[in-house]
Amino acid sequence: MFRRILFTLLSITALVVMAPVPAADVAPLANGVFLVAKPELFDPNFRETVVLITQPVPGGGPLGVILNRPSEARLSEAWPDAGAVPEQFDTLYGGGPVGRNRLLFLIRSNERIEKGLRVLDDVYLSGDPALLKNIVAAEIKVKAVRAYAGYAGWAPRQLQAEIAAGGWYVIPADADTIFTADVATMWPALIKRITLRSTRFVPPVRESELIPESVAASGLPEPIAKIQTRQSSADELRCTQMHADECPGPPCSRR
Repeated sequence: MFRRILFTLLSITALVVMAPVPAADVAPLANGVFLVAKPELFDPNFRETVVLITQPVPGGGPLGVILNRPSEARLSEAWPDAGAVPEQFDTLYGGGPVGRNRLLFLIRSNERIEKGLRVLDDVYLSGDPALLKNIVAAEIKVKAVRAYAGYAGWAPRQLQAEIAAGGWYVIPADADTIFTADVATMWPALIKRITLRSTRFVPPVRESELIPESVAASGLPEPIAKIQTRQSSADELRCTQMHADECPGPPCSRR
């Protein structure tokens, strides 16, 4: 039933609110950060998870996908029209508790992805089915791609409140972690890294790193693009020290 619904509703992820596309030579800075669940976070939706957070629309609500929850379903089964999906791309991940019948995917590419939202220097987020089909067919060459069923979305100022309440660590995102071969090691590896650096100062996330690229033609779900909130300041998303009593908060499990 899950796989059938996912296949049926895949095409609606192409609905977006169009925004001006910046010139190709004016590429914005990376805007992604990781939310890393603290060991004491017991919410089943987010326990021991790593969530990649970005902001698709200037002034809009944040969007996240859980990176380390592979499912038993295969992309090729959920979307037979994709054709012969290469084995390394065929795992379908659980991206979050919202819109589990919607498909998003992360792409790693040294070349600019025109129908994707730039999250890091070489990482793009999209929901455009034609783009995914072209990647699967090797018509567009990429270093890696991962598909996610569902996502996490936040209402105005909700994420900032959750971070302030405690439960999450906030650290800069990196492509190697996103596309790590063994996602089972992702959360414990980041917890170990954070623990080792717990007494050291962590540079805050710069405000410019939170300024997102246009979502034009990215194929992100329409409800995400319609979430409106005023631009959050860098201070609301920074984590100056990795102590259990400082940054991150409980997840948005009731959306």
